[in-house]
Amino acid sequence: MRITTLVVCTLCWITSYGLPAGAWAAEDILIADFEGDTYAPWKVEGEAFGSGPAQGTLPGQMDVRGFEGKRLVNSFLQGDRTTGKLTSPTFTIQRPWINFLIGGGQHQDQLVIKLLINGESVHTSSGPNNTAGGSEALDWDSWDVAKYVGQKGTIEILDQATGGWGHINVDQIVQSDQRRSVEPAARTLEITQRYLHLPVKNGAPKRRMKFTVAGQVVRDFEIEYAEAAADYVTLADVSAFQGKTLTVHVDKLPGGPAALMPITPSNEKPAAAEIYHEKLRPQFHFTSQRGWLNDPNGLVYANGKYHLFYQHNPYGWGWGNMHWGHAVSADLFHWEEMPESVYPAKFGDWAFSGSAVVDPANTTGFGEKRDGIETIIAAFTSTGRGECILTSRDNGLTWTELPENPVVKHQGRDPKLLWHAPTKKWVMALYDEFEGKQWITFHTSIDMRKWEFASRIEGYFECPDLFETKIQGTAEKRWVLYGADGKYATGQFDGKTFIPDGPKQQLWYGNFYAAQTYSNDPQGRIIQIGWGRDINFPGMPFNQQMVVPVELTLHKREGRIVMHAQPARELDGLRGNSRQTVSLSVSGGGSSSVSLVNSVPSRWKLDLQLNDARIVKLNMKGVPVVVDREKGLLTCHQMSAPIDVHEGKLSMEVLLDRGSMELFVNQGQSAFSIGGDVTSSPSTIEITADQDQVELSAEGHLLESIWKK
Repeated sequence: MRITTLVVCTLCWITSYGLPAGAWAAEDILIADFEGDTYAPWKVEGEAFGSGPAQGTLPGQMDVRGFEGKRLVNSFLQGDRTTGKLTSPTFTIQRPWINFLIGGGQHQDQLVIKLLINGESVHTSSGPNNTAGGSEALDWDSWDVAKYVGQKGTIEILDQATGGWGHINVDQIVQSDQRRSVEPAARTLEITQRYLHLPVKNGAPKRRMKFTVAGQVVRDFEIEYAEAAADYVTLADVSAFQGKTLTVHVDKLPGGPAALMPITPSNEKPAAAEIYHEKLRPQFHFTSQRGWLNDPNGLVYANGKYHLFYQHNPYGWGWGNMHWGHAVSADLFHWEEMPESVYPAKFGDWAFSGSAVVDPANTTGFGEKRDGIETIIAAFTSTGRGECILTSRDNGLTWTELPENPVVKHQGRDPKLLWHAPTKKWVMALYDEFEGKQWITFHTSIDMRKWEFASRIEGYFECPDLFETKIQGTAEKRWVLYGADGKYATGQFDGKTFIPDGPKQQLWYGNFYAAQTYSNDPQGRIIQIGWGRDINFPGMPFNQQMVVPVELTLHKREGRIVMHAQPARELDGLRGNSRQTVSLSVSGGGSSSVSLVNSVPSRWKLDLQLNDARIVKLNMKGVPVVVDREKGLLTCHQMSAPIDVHEGKLSMEVLLDRGSMELFVNQGQSAFSIGGDVTSSPSTIEITADQDQVELSAEGHLLESIWKK
């Protein structure tokens, strides 16, 4: 009886999916891989396909992925308006399956790949997209052609559509003994361990994965699931479902349920011994253990710790699946990564950027301490709903959503919460797209449940920040309004309206975006952390980093009020024993250099005596810095900032870490964040001057790693 059952199941599997991988399968027969400069010997008609296969994404198109090799059929040439047809030479059908990769628009008559036998269409397939949004990813589809084996056939790829998603993508057409089409798959597990290990292959098609418990969706995300060898393994924390039955569902996957077998329960994190020891892991910048990060969210000091919430994709190296990741620190540098804080599925959709505060006076009614723990109150953008308020009574581990949510609905995102003491009201600053323009709007509330629109100011894009601080050396204060791009204005704010002192100014340059400042710093400082946007870590299981925490201060200079940024004083605590001093002197037209010893990670303080030199060039670990006194500019890696050279002197502070260099000029008048693998750059400082004598003195210290060893 057991033998009979095994034979029946095996035959069912072969009928549905072809032969199991590696069992009796003959080598695939290639029909077309579209790797040539032209389509020959295929016949081309119309404009849509051009004269030859496309090299990936075409102008104006979303990122095309999932094809094999360097080229593919892509009929988006000149957009969706063009039409055309490709026809293959006649071939003999020799295998029971024809497999191919397909993407683009969905239209069963106008956007298709079809198989013709004796001129009659016997199989057709179309892309997956028929509404706004979607993805340009290609995925496998298959035709069962067993009954046509031995007959002659041709393939047509047709684009007769001219509206939205009016194009088709095709690649890698093969005859095979095995079916490769994607279909829903599921696997059920009894949860007895904390994590599920999930294999990831960067660049693989994104699969929609859901976890259900008792028929309810408890996790919902996209993942570049590794169908073969994985680039790395990430994890899903399923500790909340201990002792329960959980089912993993995938919307479409080659190979059926067997492809989900690599998902592994464990009480350990994947490659736990390697975490923070990876080759490119930054040593004093925050990076997540796994996955992508971007905007810092919810920066708040509460219950003796600095909390760093952040946009996080725990399931992939690229952007997506916006959760709120969470880390805590006592000193802004030594971070302990906590479990995911805000899950999209729990709140119905992705959890985008926002902020957090505490309410010690309990003005809202939900800020009361319990068991000595201060309540954290957060606001975040919930896609499709608006701005939502959450409360946490366990230091951000779990959250309760207000029943009044969304408390503000508008065309925009990124709520910044603050308490305005003079008016005794809460203020929410929001990025807004009123009438198609870019604004910051201000809303007020006495309890965070009901909000009233107060005013708006034009000219700021995303991630607003708003705070008040003293002007150094005076008794005066100013409010600062900040945008995601590092541009800011000082001015007055009465709790409803911001009146700027003058035009916006720039503080940060380079790989820097979406910064936020801490609420409730115990020392009353304005501490800022930004996202080091586009600082990539190829080949690593993590991607992107936060910029070093800085202290922001206001200063009066030449009749203006300007902001400075300098590394937070806690960075001094990372200073190691290894120290190097450098002295260089060059005359007009000359250059001089010196080798740096153990230069990453390190902190350098440089003093330049320029005398009458007009242009001085400095090269620090391969990053060029040019001082042009006639233009009044300092240029670092092709980005320029205005500088003041007082009595021929200029000072700089340089932070070198794996993946980045940060430069602070003249006590932080300007700040640069530069991404790049400085570990592989020449370990030298070089200086060149156009005229007169220039002197450089520098002192550097190695910095200790913030990660636990």
